[in-house]
Amino acid sequence: MKVAVVILNWNGKALLEEFLPSVVKNSAEAEVYVADNASTDDSVAFLENRFPQVKIIQNKINGGFAKGYNDALQHLEEDIFVLLNSDVEVTPNWLPPLLKEFEKDKNVAAVQPKILDYRRKDHFEYAGAAGGFIDAFGYPYCRGRIFDTLEKDRGQYDDIVDVFWATGACMAIRKKDFMDAGGFDEDFFAHQEEIDLCWRLFNHRKKVKAAGNSTVYHLGGGTLNNMHPRKTFLNFRNSLFTLVKNAPKKGLLTKILFRLILDAAAGIRLLLLLTPSHTAAIIRAHFSFYRHLKKMWKKREKFQNNEKYYHQTTVVGAYYLKGIKKFSKL
Repeated sequence: MKVAVVILNWNGKALLEEFLPSVVKNSAEAEVYVADNASTDDSVAFLENRFPQVKIIQNKINGGFAKGYNDALQHLEEDIFVLLNSDVEVTPNWLPPLLKEFEKDKNVAAVQPKILDYRRKDHFEYAGAAGGFIDAFGYPYCRGRIFDTLEKDRGQYDDIVDVFWATGACMAIRKKDFMDAGGFDEDFFAHQEEIDLCWRLFNHRKKVKAAGNSTVYHLGGGTLNNMHPRKTFLNFRNSLFTLVKNAPKKGLLTKILFRLILDAAAGIRLLLLLTPSHTAAIIRAHFSFYRHLKKMWKKREKFQNNEKYYHQTTVVGAYYLKGIKKFSKL
């Protein structure tokens, strides 16, 4: 089983300088690639000089996370792709536990490790934590992270379990399953495209796992800060895209309407918190969603898995009304 660790880079020389050494040192089981998204800094020259053992894929344009990976991965022949953010520090023996899950079960399409915070290494990190789920209305959350509340790592998620989605910050995926599912949706540009992909895998009756016996540390916000309105825009819009594309048709209209109400409440809350730029981002996200609605509907596959896709009916209600801040309490 051949393995490719693929890091997507855009003007990230400083991140490569800090984080790539751990990847090169601890990834003997894999070929390491950097897919450069038409950087305008000297990332490529830096890689050629400092890391001659790393293979470079040069994409022609910066098409974001989704297109960047789609363009890069089509050239690779390895059986397993490990998609790794450029701001992730990996640990010794991080790869074997992930690869073992593919060997144990041919129906496993994707696996993620435990994602801890690079700055607070005893806490989970926002992007993926210990494996992702969504609620009935498409809001994502994780074992170890609900909205902005991050749990301390006490070994409570060191197990190996089925999850609904694996984080794009560090996702191992079979090449065949990635290609059969159509890769990432390039209309997303960035953010939540991995949830959309994993939902398509779910609809194909494939499994996604979280392996808590593998650990990496994620800086987070390396390319787009968590507090940037652009990120708010992409997260809200793309979450609606994902729901329209993948959820069973029965009850979908009701869920979309309920989402509009909940998103409006989120916008009002952000306005009261004196962050009007994020409220504006939610409004723009909805207008963009309406413009693309017909296109997203056409992307629905004929077969939708009618098995229950959500772990919690409404994580918004659990978090804000019931005060539940930990995954174990849901």
